[in-house]
Amino acid sequence: MTTYAFRCPECGPFDARYPIGTAPDRCACPACRTASVRVITAPGITGGGNPYRRAVEQSMATADAPQVVSSLPSSGRRPVAVSANPLHRKLPRP
Repeated sequence: MTTYAFRCPECGPFDARYPIGTAPDRCACPACRTASVRVITAPGITGGGNPYRRAVEQSMATADAPQVVSSLPSSGRRPVAVSANPLHRKLPRP
């Protein structure tokens, strides 16, 4: 079922659902039963899939209430391992 937009001369715009390709050019207004013309609108396309939609929702959520940072981010490098072996102390340092 697809949602089609109609405009009643008395009540204004309203939506009606019909199977794809079967919507009439005129439809009775649900409030006043006046014949209303169909309005051509942009298609309701959802794009990008879940990762895209999730990223958009996260960016919209942080616009009003950004997350609070409690510490600096790590450098991403692993700490250098220090050997406890006493023989390694005699090796030349770089």
